[in-house]
Amino acid sequence: MLKKRQTYEEVKEEFEWEIPEYYNIGVDICDKWALREPDRTALIVDRTNGDTERYSFGDLMRASNRLANLLLQMGIEREDRIAILLPQAPETAIAHIGIHKAGGISIPLFMLFGEEALQYRLEDSGARIVVTNKTGAARLSKIRTTLPELEHVLCIDEDVAGTVSFHQGIQAHSDIFSPAQTKAEDPALIIYTSGTTGQPKGALHAHRVLLGHLPGVEISHDFFPVAGDKIWTPADWAWIGGLLDVLFPALHHGIAVVCRRFDKFTAEAAFNLIEKHGIRNAFIPPTALKMMRTVNEPEKRWNLKMRTIASGGETLGVELLDWGQKTFGLTINEFYGQTECNMIVSSCAELMPARPGIIGRPVPGHQVEVLKEDGKPAPVGMQGDIAVKAPDPVMFLRYWNNLDATAAKYKGDWLLTGDTGIRDADGWIKFVGRDDDVITSSGYRIGPGEIEDCLLGHPDVELAGVIGKPDAARTEIVLAFIVLRKGVDPSDSLAKEIQNWVKIRLAAHEYPREVRFVDELPMTTTGKIIRADLRRLITEEKETRIRKS
Repeated sequence: MLKKRQTYEEVKEEFEWEIPEYYNIGVDICDKWALREPDRTALIVDRTNGDTERYSFGDLMRASNRLANLLLQMGIEREDRIAILLPQAPETAIAHIGIHKAGGISIPLFMLFGEEALQYRLEDSGARIVVTNKTGAARLSKIRTTLPELEHVLCIDEDVAGTVSFHQGIQAHSDIFSPAQTKAEDPALIIYTSGTTGQPKGALHAHRVLLGHLPGVEISHDFFPVAGDKIWTPADWAWIGGLLDVLFPALHHGIAVVCRRFDKFTAEAAFNLIEKHGIRNAFIPPTALKMMRTVNEPEKRWNLKMRTIASGGETLGVELLDWGQKTFGLTINEFYGQTECNMIVSSCAELMPARPGIIGRPVPGHQVEVLKEDGKPAPVGMQGDIAVKAPDPVMFLRYWNNLDATAAKYKGDWLLTGDTGIRDADGWIKFVGRDDDVITSSGYRIGPGEIEDCLLGHPDVELAGVIGKPDAARTEIVLAFIVLRKGVDPSDSLAKEIQNWVKIRLAAHEYPREVRFVDELPMTTTGKIIRADLRRLITEEKETRIRKS
């Protein structure tokens, strides 16, 4: 969508949205290319045993057509919800494409999710089918009876009790399918996002959300794509950063995506993968970049030919930017957004020098402002709420089953991101902080409310307050303050038990890495935990340590 020009102002001035009335993500990222160049490489799958498999756009079209036919045979109708509980894998891409071509709504889910996290999302969305593997199927088997609307579990592994074989099922159907005629405004995705209170909210996105992402992806990768580009991300495709910042936009442009599921991300493995496949572009979250930065002189150990790296989720500092130049010979471009409205601010080394500590300028096509409390644009240099003007193609339709939360997300025609920032005279936006209590840890945005609810389910916990504690490696870690029930004594073993309680029920990245037992929690007169007081306690402790040193 972007036209390459010499200055940001020229690019912004010449930009125009191209949103057709009828549009389908599955057709766009698969069939469009399969009908032109069926043998063009879409996915490069790096297996754990070292083998490499390639999937062409033709392969994806045939497999997704078979899946779409299977879904219709199973009784799926327009806008029915189908969850995908898989890691980076070709079946993940095939599932999204097939669901969208069948007119359904796909729901990406993390493999890290525990039983309670899955149960809530599947029940709230009313998902009729889940596509998963044997690990996910085992987890689902424990909650299946609580999900009356869940009719089928399609498993990509064979011979798993209580499931339908994904591969056998699609092979029994035709590879010819006429995709649903969806409008750009029709629902396509529900991505659950953590909030500060209560359970996660399902951000419902229209098919146009992919088109809305394109300018941000293109500018954060210095006018992606150019000849020879090949992209990868360590981010899970269940996260909007992996799915809509990498997988879908790359396939839209006909660019091959390297698919690799790491059992555990390591810097060495990342550098090996980049060299092995000649990866030229990557979205790498700041935490992963920090891990890679610990490797000594990687530019001398590996043959690195990268053209662009984009990063988002946390602000990069001078050290990481300098390391990027030294290691890859490029400037890492920062971008900013959130599940409800993503890729709306970005830097672009091709157009403007990086400004450490400042996330960038509004991506062409998006009107982003810093607002005062009255909802009007704040003067240059004044701190306010970062907001995006509606309507916008990348903006969500609404929260699923939550009209009140949807209404609260807006102030007039402005969508409030919940973050505060400062705008300078040139339109650069500096991220100052969150206006809420969302925790940013290793690139994940984690809502304390869901963790607190889970902790209260432990038989020994009376009250729980959860905050993010600053951490050099992860930006923040989850810290839980616990008031125990009468007669229960605190202990290291109990803290470990409480940590595992959350890890098993919610997700491995959401458990409290630090547990503190306290006699009471700061509360408002209406009984709400004052998390700001808990954060202040951590700040005071840090200041005391500094004074002592």
